[in-house]
Amino acid sequence: MRGLPSGGHDEGGVTVVLPADKGVIMAARIRDVLIPALHGIRAVVFDTDGVITDSARVHAAAWKTAFDALFAEHPPEDPAQRRPFDTGDDYLRYVDGKSRLDGAAAFLTSRGIAPTAATVRAVAAHKERLFTERLRAHGVDAYPGTVRLARVLRDVGVSLAAASASRHAGELLAGAGVQDLFDVLVDGGEAARLGLAGKPQPDLFLEAARRLGVPPTRSAVVEDALAGVEAGRRGGFALVVGVDRTAGPDTRQRLLRHGADLVIVDLGELLEAGVRR
Repeated sequence: MRGLPSGGHDEGGVTVVLPADKGVIMAARIRDVLIPALHGIRAVVFDTDGVITDSARVHAAAWKTAFDALFAEHPPEDPAQRRPFDTGDDYLRYVDGKSRLDGAAAFLTSRGIAPTAATVRAVAAHKERLFTERLRAHGVDAYPGTVRLARVLRDVGVSLAAASASRHAGELLAGAGVQDLFDVLVDGGEAARLGLAGKPQPDLFLEAARRLGVPPTRSAVVEDALAGVEAGRRGGFALVVGVDRTAGPDTRQRLLRHGADLVIVDLGELLEAGVRR
């Protein structure tokens, strides 16, 4: 993670004035590079999986293998609930953005399976092994639009954080070569150490904003999970951006209903047209 900026500079025609303390005064020409919704925002907290890195699909595939294996041995009693885990709808609805244990419990409950501690831990551990194997075998990439936005935000003095319920977030960012774009990282390991509640509670995002030294009322959250946008709204963040990479028929409306102020497909949409390259 990079250090917080201080001093002042003129970067690419964008004048930035930075005082010695943690506050950041952004000059008027910010409007030339960022859409109006981001004017006045001093910090942005990015979710990791599906927002910064193309890793949500790896998580979803690992969950499917783990749940399908469980159902093969212990199928739900109700035949109507025996349908396999769907990497689109079920992933978004039940597990995306949550801790492994919370996600496993939510999906099992949806299929009428009692989420006992032993069952939840077993399926979560299986998923963890699968995800780790696939991550280390194939790696992940960062989304180009996210990288472009992060660099422009840095250039105009906006502080950046990465946040994730996953303990693998640091490994993901390093593997994609983007760890230095972010001032701080708050991941699942930190959340456990600090006793932070999982999404949709806002604890993870509030901790990231606290470390950046910027109040939620001057900060934005960027999330692709329903639980994540709800967490941003509950945390009182000035702007909650939903990211819909699924092209599902109702994903946009669901993100809006859960608290997103606007929904985009690619983070480059938050840049003014002249800098979307």
